[in-house]
Amino acid sequence: MLGSISVSFQVRPMITIVILFVTLACMVPLVAAQQEAPVSDATDACLICHASVTPGIVADWQRSRHSSVTPQQAVQREQLYRRVSAMEIPDSLATVVVGCAECHMMNADTHEDTFDHSDYPVHTVVTPADCNTCHPDERAQYSMNLMSHAHVNLVENPTYEMLIRSINGVMSWTGDSLVQHGTDSLSDDQSCLFCHGTNVTVAGLVERETDFGTMAFPDLTGWPNRGVGRLNPDGSMGACTPCHPRHEFAIEVARQPYTCSECHKGPDVPAYKIYSVSKHGNIFSSQKSTYTMDTIPWTIGQDFNAPTCAVCHISLVEDTEGEIVARRTHQMNDRLYTRLFGLPYAHPHPRSPNTTGITSADGLHLPTNLDGTPVSDALIDEETQAERKATMQQVCKTCHSDQWVTKHFEVLDAVVSATNKRTLSATQILQTAWSEGVVDGPSSGDSPFNDGLEKLWVEQWLFYANSVRLSAAMAGADYGVFENGRWHLAHNLQDMYDRLRLLTSMNR
Repeated sequence: MLGSISVSFQVRPMITIVILFVTLACMVPLVAAQQEAPVSDATDACLICHASVTPGIVADWQRSRHSSVTPQQAVQREQLYRRVSAMEIPDSLATVVVGCAECHMMNADTHEDTFDHSDYPVHTVVTPADCNTCHPDERAQYSMNLMSHAHVNLVENPTYEMLIRSINGVMSWTGDSLVQHGTDSLSDDQSCLFCHGTNVTVAGLVERETDFGTMAFPDLTGWPNRGVGRLNPDGSMGACTPCHPRHEFAIEVARQPYTCSECHKGPDVPAYKIYSVSKHGNIFSSQKSTYTMDTIPWTIGQDFNAPTCAVCHISLVEDTEGEIVARRTHQMNDRLYTRLFGLPYAHPHPRSPNTTGITSADGLHLPTNLDGTPVSDALIDEETQAERKATMQQVCKTCHSDQWVTKHFEVLDAVVSATNKRTLSATQILQTAWSEGVVDGPSSGDSPFNDGLEKLWVEQWLFYANSVRLSAAMAGADYGVFENGRWHLAHNLQDMYDRLRLLTSMNR
């Protein structure tokens, strides 16, 4: 799509006011001195102004690999050591580095957020479709990832829509009852959709006063946002920046467990907390200064000696003899055979990253029925599960013996079974309350999330079962027992039973 740019990447006068011209002229040598690699004329024009207006952005970019290596140079590397997956690069990118114009004007005619910015067609939001020019494999893999569909899987799922309303909706006291009101978009954007991703749309243009006079910019709703399943103004889904923060896009940042912690901290997804107290996390925290975080492939025992999240789930990993242990993937679940969190029961991963079409026999939009049986047609089969499990185990076996790895996964499978049984018990208590009419349930057209007993049911699987499963998967010790673990599973189940007895006695 690069050919669609109506800009020839030639320098155009951006400021005519004499005072500003003098100021900018003084900045040009500074920018040029810091930037030795060849940049396009259009990017150079951006840098002249933004070195003053947004110096942090320019500094980030100047530290990036984008600013020092042209795409043509990148594709000439041996394929195993590449950071790009494109086999061919457009001629317009052959002799210049990837700068402001190459990202923010890449596919200007496909972006609804494109606007005239000092005679350049600039779009604010850079999307996976723009990154696709150099990273097509990564973009394709990410599109098959549940993360890329995180917005639609949440917002377009009627069951989860009711959960969102029960969390974000304002409640008012009438004097004898609580009344649930709807949510507002800003609350949704800064809660669930902060991580799942917003729907970024263009409401029009708005004028702002800048250092260079009055300028018009697109008025974006749902912005700013870097959620993993963001809906973008060019029609694409997802964002690369949750893991590769702009404008440096450093692989070192993407490989840090802190990066994953932004959304995977809990209590619904306590992965980072569990990692932090695990032996792997302890070693990383103690010895991270000895890790080499930017090499490709990533060599076990040489670049690091205990895994981060990226080692297990994403990165191209090799052993010290140069044998590939696991290929790089941006699908994320390529090495996951069981979906552990976010739903009432652990179950095989969905076949499609878009789960909005899944409906259980109970009429809820969930991949399992309320009794825990999976909606099998929508989930991966046993053969695929075995392949993914073997890939993950192969990573484990580069540091652990076969027996260690086998036993570890036996424990995980047993924990999955046990937590599913505890969720089933909680669900049966709730179903009893629904059937006896002491709590209004889905069969009466009510939400399954707005009663006190229903909220305890949600906590049973969304907080406590998740914590136990992830603790078993990541060897997180106390998170499987007292820190939102088995104690809370048992305590919560007892609370549900006691509340049911109370409601039943009051109803007689």
